[in-house]
Amino acid sequence: MRFTIPRDIYFGRGSLAALKELRGKKAVIVTGGQSMERFGFLGQARRHLEEAGMEIAVYEGVEPDPSLTTVKRGAEFMEKERPDWIVALGGGSTIDAAKAMWIFYEYPQTDFEKIKEPFSLPELRQKARFAAVPSTSGTAAEVTAFSVITDETTGIKYPLADYNIVPDVAVLDAELADRMPAELAAHTGMDALTHAVEAYVARNASDFTDPLALQAIRMVFHNVVKSYEGDKEARTKMHDAQCLAGMAFTNALLGITHSIAHKTGHIFGLPHGLANAIYLPYVIAFNAEDARAREKYAQIARAVGVEEKDEEKLVDKLVEFIQAMSDAMKIPQSLKEYGVPEDEFRLRVDEIAAEAAADPCTSSNPRLADKEDIKKLLHCIYEGKAVKF
Repeated sequence: MRFTIPRDIYFGRGSLAALKELRGKKAVIVTGGQSMERFGFLGQARRHLEEAGMEIAVYEGVEPDPSLTTVKRGAEFMEKERPDWIVALGGGSTIDAAKAMWIFYEYPQTDFEKIKEPFSLPELRQKARFAAVPSTSGTAAEVTAFSVITDETTGIKYPLADYNIVPDVAVLDAELADRMPAELAAHTGMDALTHAVEAYVARNASDFTDPLALQAIRMVFHNVVKSYEGDKEARTKMHDAQCLAGMAFTNALLGITHSIAHKTGHIFGLPHGLANAIYLPYVIAFNAEDARAREKYAQIARAVGVEEKDEEKLVDKLVEFIQAMSDAMKIPQSLKEYGVPEDEFRLRVDEIAAEAAADPCTSSNPRLADKEDIKKLLHCIYEGKAVKF
């Protein structure tokens, strides 16, 4: 087994200044829309890197759910600028795109079809190192071995996976996260919770990942609703919690909550964190039929303050707590409540179940799940029915 995290993690308000510590000749800053510039963070990052003695070039315009076309354009920009540092500044999509640009910058002739195979990348850091500065508190892309890229011709999201793309440096400055709208704070917060819960029960969970996952869960339970309401201290705690969850799941891997979310986002127009928030309680109920998973869910319930002795009651209470958090943040509890038309759901459910069963996250789920299991689970998720199989 293996445990991999960035070499350096800077955290705390004002930690964006840690970019001064980087040593190199030239940096390309990769960012999304105009928010990082509008709020002054792009300017701050540029000044800190210049103070470190670097020339700066900026690649802007990374879209949500970044496309392969965007990635290749960014790599071409880097090939022209020749940076020895890539600095991703923004949300998970920006960091994911920058990671993929890094691959194509270092290996311009790489075929995307080849690198879709997990853990198949050639050795990186031949041309540049990588620093990530997240502006949202959910994906933990700044510490993970993953990058999700969308094939714009099909709409399918492909999770690239390789420890080569774990950043060298992560900077967790919660001042960037203060700017998140309430809805985004809710969705990213529940994404972080899902990462931590799935990592804790995953087949590859270990003594190295469990403490990180459990602490992240405690922090999310205590802070996510306050963060949604705009509390700055809670925003700081959530920014750190999602990073702990990321360090856990990038090593323990995930489960079928993510498998289903990966395949339904583009079909039903569901933001990733919102999809995870809806699906997680149903997946917990499904997985709890497995004795080991049930025991670990019970451990989570105890860790967040549930006082029961019976494991089944502990799991039930855990599900209730998660649903209560979603209610407090106006998150729907089913696909039907979200507004997915029944005829559209029935038309696509077989396709979604087949693709989710083949998703890389399914292999690390604690309970075996094939296409038919996932199809039955999807029907429960759509209707809001209890999972009893």
